[in-house]
Amino acid sequence: MKAGETVIHPTAIVHPDAELGIGVEVGPFSIIEGTVKIGEQTKIDARVSIKGHTTIGSENEIFTGAVIGSITQDKKYKGGVSYLRIGDRNKIREYVTINPGTDEGTETVIGSDNLIMAYAHIAHDCVLGNHITLANNGTLAGHVIIDDRAIVGGFGAVHQFVRIGALAIVGGCSKVVQDIPPYMMVDGHPARAYGLNSVGLERANIPNDERSSLKKAFKILFKSDLIVKSAIKKIETELPKSPCITTLLEFLRKSERGICK
Repeated sequence: MKAGETVIHPTAIVHPDAELGIGVEVGPFSIIEGTVKIGEQTKIDARVSIKGHTTIGSENEIFTGAVIGSITQDKKYKGGVSYLRIGDRNKIREYVTINPGTDEGTETVIGSDNLIMAYAHIAHDCVLGNHITLANNGTLAGHVIIDDRAIVGGFGAVHQFVRIGALAIVGGCSKVVQDIPPYMMVDGHPARAYGLNSVGLERANIPNDERSSLKKAFKILFKSDLIVKSAIKKIETELPKSPCITTLLEFLRKSERGICK
């Protein structure tokens, strides 16, 4: 094999209309349909199925048995063309399943530099940012949004239309039925907030003064008797403006399912 050469195993089935970038590797018994586009240097292991109108960026690793782009499991699906877009440098581990959107023209979107671990499922119309970890058997229902650097623990289940904020961490085996504000650490069945994701904030190089403000915001949100609307006003008036506080307030204002308790 020469550097930069596209290599397709003899047992793989790749439709002649599929677009494969320079240096793509396709493993044994994998199947790639004709409407698929795959960026350069992406590696596809054995028995992977990539279907539908799926676009995958560069330098991804897709491991054995993953099924990418098969039609939605949503009962509302009436046929038609929907899409799946995946960015760059993602690791999609063994037997992961990812579905495109449900309605005509809709899409599921996954950013870059994510780790999607074995047996995880990402349903229709989900939107994932960058640097996210979805651990083994993590399950996302339809229309879930996960912001950058969030972590969903193993066997975590996320209800449809839930949003998980940036740098939040969801404990393993949790049941998430309401929005998880950014920077929070939650766990349980249903998931409840227990504090800040201090380790994640430190690793993300969030300054100490912002971390201190977030601790105060957590107490206002979860340890006072205020409703969320009143908590937002108190955070705005009592805490100094900062990028993290701005992100938190924007998230709270946009929450449609309400936040976890």
